[in-house]
Amino acid sequence: MTDREVGVLAIGAGPANLALAVAIEESGSDALAEGTLLLEQGPDIKWQRDLLMPWARSQVSFLKDLVTLRNPTSRFSFLNFLHAQGRLDEFVNLGTFHPFRWEFSDYLQWVAASLERVRIRYDARAARVDPLYGADGALSGWSVRLTDGDTVRCRDLVIGGGRDPRVPEVFAGLPGDRLIHSAQYRTRITQIPKDQPVRVVVVGGAQSAAEMFFALHENLPTSRITMVVRSIGLQNYQSSKFVNELFFPSFVDEFYDSPAEVRSQLLDEMRFTNYAGLAPPFLDELYTMLYRQKMVGPQRSEVRAMTEVAGARTEGGEVVLDLRDRLSGKIEPLRCDLVVLGTGFDSRKPALVRELAARVGLDHVTVSRNYRVDLGESAWGAVYLQGVNEETHGIADSLISVLAHRSHDILTDLLTRRADTPPTTTPATTTKGATTTGGV
Repeated sequence: MTDREVGVLAIGAGPANLALAVAIEESGSDALAEGTLLLEQGPDIKWQRDLLMPWARSQVSFLKDLVTLRNPTSRFSFLNFLHAQGRLDEFVNLGTFHPFRWEFSDYLQWVAASLERVRIRYDARAARVDPLYGADGALSGWSVRLTDGDTVRCRDLVIGGGRDPRVPEVFAGLPGDRLIHSAQYRTRITQIPKDQPVRVVVVGGAQSAAEMFFALHENLPTSRITMVVRSIGLQNYQSSKFVNELFFPSFVDEFYDSPAEVRSQLLDEMRFTNYAGLAPPFLDELYTMLYRQKMVGPQRSEVRAMTEVAGARTEGGEVVLDLRDRLSGKIEPLRCDLVVLGTGFDSRKPALVRELAARVGLDHVTVSRNYRVDLGESAWGAVYLQGVNEETHGIADSLISVLAHRSHDILTDLLTRRADTPPTTTPATTTKGATTTGGV
């Protein structure tokens, strides 16, 4: 086991923290860059690792990459990635703003490999975060324990690992081998023999659920697949250019400064721009597949709209779902072998953040415009949250649309705080039941 110390520690090496890493690398502060470490739980960097279907596309323009909207001349742009890989001509010839998801994932790994000062540690999963306190009782930094027993201490912590998967309570009693969330899809589905006939029920009506429904026809070609949708049917997400202006980085200021009730109304009205709809071209492809099945066969899949799962249990080696027709109220059982959840992610702050808040005595997590958690004026160490601040920063906070500008906001705050705090080392620091010394 090792115990190391850095200035900035970022948990997660997905798009959010990679964008911040690039901003730090380009900041002109070598000390800040060389004192920054990213932790990635995987052996490499994959964007939406378990939904990297070969045909799946990004729903956001490649110009909203990690850097372009902040610094169009950056060497870390998606276009420079294509150029460096000898793929620019072919991509331009596609005539699209929306690259394949695997291509954007390749871009992220290329960015990570191109960093010269900021470091990334792979196969490193954070298990627990503890606050460190100085001799004067002020919060001076953080101690992060990894699952392998190693410890990393830092002054400033950035949490950008995304939200926790949402598994509705109705499915809580199902055994784990009969339930797959979208966050595990590709890893888990490959464990099932491809020629095994499986009755699968996909729950959910947005993009991830529809992508899994479509992918199952190839992943398990002898399966029978039912998609259960609570709404009136699968729908396009809203893509009006007027509505899309609410994804501009400049809109974050307007949203943040609005009253809480107005922010709540806006989030509800914008639900169909991201969380409850599908990309129009993919929706057409899905409908065409079902039409072809009906006309020429074999008909091995269906979409059951206006239907919700009222109960779930195992019985005689099968999974039994009690499906309620929302029109008639009638409940009937559906027997299957596997349930696949496209039910999204927990709207609460991630468990790691909630546990951290409890350890520093926060009843409620409040985040500044610059994404820093309010820990009081005396705190020398800080914690920043990326991608989980929709209620204060708008629906784009969980998307790649604002990555470049958000990294600039956090970087500015990091540099300002360092300029305002002359000490280069901290006094003796303590956690509950432990004592450490050294600079962060």
